[in-house]
Amino acid sequence: MPKRDYYEVLNVARNASEAEVKQAYRRLAMKHHPDRNPDDQVAEEHFKEAKEAYEVLSDSRKRAAYDQFGHAGVDGSAGGGGGFSGGPADLGDIFGGVFRDIFGGMRGGGGQSYRGSDLRYTLDLTLEEAVFGTTAKIRMPTLVSCASCAGTGAKPGTKPTTCPTCRGVGQVRMQQGFFSIQQTCPRCQGRGTIIPEPCEMCRGSGRVEEQKTLSVKVPAGVDNGDRIRLAGEGEAGENSGPAGDLYVQIRVKPHPIFTREDNDLYCDVPISFATAALGGELEAPTLDGRINLKIPAETQTSKVFRLRGKGVRPVRGGATGDLLCRVVVETPVNLTREQKELLQRFAETMQAGGKQHAPQEGSWLDGVKKFFEDMKF
Repeated sequence: MPKRDYYEVLNVARNASEAEVKQAYRRLAMKHHPDRNPDDQVAEEHFKEAKEAYEVLSDSRKRAAYDQFGHAGVDGSAGGGGGFSGGPADLGDIFGGVFRDIFGGMRGGGGQSYRGSDLRYTLDLTLEEAVFGTTAKIRMPTLVSCASCAGTGAKPGTKPTTCPTCRGVGQVRMQQGFFSIQQTCPRCQGRGTIIPEPCEMCRGSGRVEEQKTLSVKVPAGVDNGDRIRLAGEGEAGENSGPAGDLYVQIRVKPHPIFTREDNDLYCDVPISFATAALGGELEAPTLDGRINLKIPAETQTSKVFRLRGKGVRPVRGGATGDLLCRVVVETPVNLTREQKELLQRFAETMQAGGKQHAPQEGSWLDGVKKFFEDMKF
């Protein structure tokens, strides 16, 4: 049976670039590979045909001979006969090439550099610092590029050389029967280069540990769990690669007076029994000073007063939160004899007045009474 034109097999133009030929071959190889089409003779034939076409058109010398003389110019040089034989069109090349395209910037490749690791630092702030913003100085250990060798890892005056095992590719191919598998070069660990004379300061790593002091600008309104990213302030990259980033994690210390929920602040305001009954005015704290808080007569404990705009301005913009002051009526302690007598006479006048002076107590007693009546059979 006559062979089909190789350009027709791969469905590419005669002036197709090497990249276009390679892409077309990968698509057909993955579609018709025997592992993906077990016991499919037609698929196996298509795979062999695509493999043969690729071996010719991917080689500039063979392709030139094919363009001039056709199949006669390359007969005997293409691997068209026989079964699946490994080599350039084996499983490792088909799938490895795809993986290299996707993940190539991470590992492997001659002399490739690697981005440094990201770092995290926990910054403790007071509530005031978190609400109003601040500039904090932090000191932390990190890996920086070695000044002696400029990050190459090689002794000054020398330089890394191509790895003789992988010849600078960073990967080696292992033949295991039917399959050929690519793996990271064990000698250069995928870098593609080795260092015959390591730098004495960094011992060939290209990086040294150093204490670094940074100034961190904390915007107003940050809260627990917020992160500030400092680009390029992480660990130095390997083989002169770019540095990672530093993420400053915010942790706000507990405040003795205020608690925060989203953009609102809460605080408890203790008042005397007399102020709660007769009303009055007292000073309430806010984060930016004091404010007069008017207490109306007959205020009950747990009453909440909302002070608009006295909370936190959101870090990403928006309306400022509120300050909510919860009244806590204090029971007087350490009474003198005279105070006790006065309080006793006051209690007697309250009892004479009935439930009208204690609305919550009266409603509670009514509820208890109804509860026991409902229990009777």
